[in-house]
Amino acid sequence: MQATGINISETQRKALSPLTYLLLALLCLFAFAPGIASLPPTDRDESRFVQATKQMVESGDYVDIRFQDVPRYKKPAGIYWLQSAAVLVSGQGSEAPIWVYRLVSVLAGTFSVLALAFIGDRMFGRTAGVIAGLGLMGILMLGFEARIAKTDATLLATALLAQGSLAAIYLGHKNGQPQGRANWLFWIAQGLALLIKGPVIPFLSLLTIAALALFDRDRSWLRKLRPFTGLLVTLFVAAPWLILITLKTGAEFWQESVGKDLLSKVGSGQESHGFPPGYYFLTYSVFMWPFALVALEGGLKALRRFRQDPRLLFCLAWYLPYWVAIELIPTKLPHYALPAYPAMILLMAWTLTDPSAASIKLSRWQSWLRRACAFGMFGISIGLAAIALGITPYFLGHFSWWGLLAAVLVLIAARYGIGAPDDMDPVKRIAFAAAAAAAAFGVLTIKVLPPLKAMWLSPEIAEGFEKLKPCPTSKLVSAGYGEPSLVFLAGTETKLTNGKGAAEALAADPACAIAVVTADETKGFLAAVPRGADALKKLGSIEGVNYSKGEARALTFYMLAK
Repeated sequence: MQATGINISETQRKALSPLTYLLLALLCLFAFAPGIASLPPTDRDESRFVQATKQMVESGDYVDIRFQDVPRYKKPAGIYWLQSAAVLVSGQGSEAPIWVYRLVSVLAGTFSVLALAFIGDRMFGRTAGVIAGLGLMGILMLGFEARIAKTDATLLATALLAQGSLAAIYLGHKNGQPQGRANWLFWIAQGLALLIKGPVIPFLSLLTIAALALFDRDRSWLRKLRPFTGLLVTLFVAAPWLILITLKTGAEFWQESVGKDLLSKVGSGQESHGFPPGYYFLTYSVFMWPFALVALEGGLKALRRFRQDPRLLFCLAWYLPYWVAIELIPTKLPHYALPAYPAMILLMAWTLTDPSAASIKLSRWQSWLRRACAFGMFGISIGLAAIALGITPYFLGHFSWWGLLAAVLVLIAARYGIGAPDDMDPVKRIAFAAAAAAAAFGVLTIKVLPPLKAMWLSPEIAEGFEKLKPCPTSKLVSAGYGEPSLVFLAGTETKLTNGKGAAEALAADPACAIAVVTADETKGFLAAVPRGADALKKLGSIEGVNYSKGEARALTFYMLAK
């Protein structure tokens, strides 16, 4: 395979300027920061992460990971350390609000955008670098993950560090250019990724390397990875905490993280998230919105040119094997595909900036696939606009001008994202689409979603508890409603139980304890209280929807009558 026409050397052309990266970083703050303070903690994963981090700060134990008294060993400690650092820097300690925890994802999302702009610049030129950065900034998946305090935005940052380093090694070899420190960065990134979410990114990189070795007969570049010393570097990064947690818990961490979490996801659908193969194929247009169509077109054209261009081979090797692998794994969650999406965005940047890409004709099956994606994009855009416009009337019974604005922004993002108008400069078109998508997400997370009180039961319960509690040391007992966001908002000592457990908790602290009981647990609760309802004082009630389960909930506050 020849490297003809590839130019990734800074000595041959100008790279993106520091000012461009600064502007991209500012745009990322515009895209990701709105809503991180106004959007309540979401259930369930985010609230489990932030509550475990909160307990780390409360206890001062940064090795063990727990949600209340339950060990949380499904993921390593990396994300908890980063969130703990943000909390400590804030100076608010365990009382830090949710936005402090979310700053880690905002910064990780920003790093990811800058990293992809850098990779795109080195692979396809400055204009492509800008398009790649803007494209990643605007997609729906990162718009969500970068403002939520989970692992996935940070994992994406490690993926781009790893895959960008791998690209520098492979394409540098093909172009006869020195790799610099790329091999060390590659192995450091693997160690960091292990600390964030285990073997996901090493698996991604291994599949990329295997695909490159399969389709490119020149495999001499593999020696430049220096795998033996590289593995030592990865172990140096990841091993200290793994040793500490093993010393503290014995085999429990490995049984939970590898035996129960990793292997169960590979072997069967875990936590009601099992779907057949084809899930990511069908949901691609949703999570890559509004750039799914143009990115797909780039990928389809790359399939017809990759044997002549190692850059295209690298992008396909990054995306396709990993996509096939996660389709075959029974457990499927939307964010599993996020580490592969940058490859498609790079191909979008290539097809929009390389004049030769315009002459590539799609085959019949590719044309049909493109039409199907276009149809899907149309339906998804209309659906997102309808949700933005209709969610406030549905929950609150009145029209929202903010919802209308969000719907209009969605349609603007869709129009420019699908490539219309054709004669518009591609950078401007992608910038308009990304800005409109980011603005839509911001309006939704600041003005549309937070006021929907019926959706946010945990903040309503926590607020009610703060107003009603008779003692400074009062503890909340929740029967029938067990979402982790309630623990984060109402306090680590909040007890999640059933009706009988709530009655026992009131009896144990008759002067100060308050119970909140769902309608379906009320019978058991009253039966377990001596003298039943006569011994209780009703303090108030709340009605809403538990969106994690899709069920309506009516809850009543009780304490023992004096």
